[in-house]
Amino acid sequence: MKKLKLEGFNNLTKTLSFNIYDITYAETAAQRREYIEYIDEEYNAKRLTQILTDVCNIIGASILNIAHQDYDPQGASVTMLIAEEEVGSPDISNTAQPGPLPDALVGHLDKSHVTVHTYPESHPDNGVSTFRADIDVSTCGVVSPLKALNYLIHSFESDIVIMDYRVRGFTRDVRGRKHFIDHKINSIQNFISRDTRERYQMIDVNVYQENIFHTKMRLKNLSLDDYLFGGGKESLSLTEQRRVSKQVEHEIMEIFSGRNMSRRQV
Repeated sequence: MKKLKLEGFNNLTKTLSFNIYDITYAETAAQRREYIEYIDEEYNAKRLTQILTDVCNIIGASILNIAHQDYDPQGASVTMLIAEEEVGSPDISNTAQPGPLPDALVGHLDKSHVTVHTYPESHPDNGVSTFRADIDVSTCGVVSPLKALNYLIHSFESDIVIMDYRVRGFTRDVRGRKHFIDHKINSIQNFISRDTRERYQMIDVNVYQENIFHTKMRLKNLSLDDYLFGGGKESLSLTEQRRVSKQVEHEIMEIFSGRNMSRRQV
């Protein structure tokens, strides 16, 4: 896309919002409590602050203010206000390609923020526990927050990722003409690396005329050992392994589809 000559600052707001889910099977009540404690410590406010700081480095933003909180009994939140940072590189790009993991990218940002909230929880009866992270990266400037997407997917143990990207507002060029988007995009998938796309089943629901893009991802191949907390599959009989595998698959399919499903539908 030809570079726009703008009248003043780029006023387009680009917001990436997504939910990341990690699924675990913890058979006993004690194991479920241990899992919640583990995940609560693994993704506490301090760790989340570091992840968001890395995101700011990727998109070239300077941090104005940080608010962070660990919650009782579980969960954490971090919010950062960010602004433009003067970086002496001309290589600012909004082309549809994966972002770094994490290399330096420069940006021109103002009136922007990044936030993350976590929600560990467990089913009271069937042993399935989930960890959800809600993340928003909102920028006002020439760099898309999609450049941080690759890094964020790899920063969490992501079984399911549900993403929304939207461009709001407009900016004017020097002739006074409004521009409601300043970069080409036909899918969020263009900003995800090939190796990641090959590991996930992906579905798009896009509203191009409204500059709204929606992508859902779930892992294609499930290994039971990756989902057992407090032991390996060797501790389960073959019958139990099949039962737990079906429970994990059922949980993933319900979250991925956004609806309750019977066992026969999975």
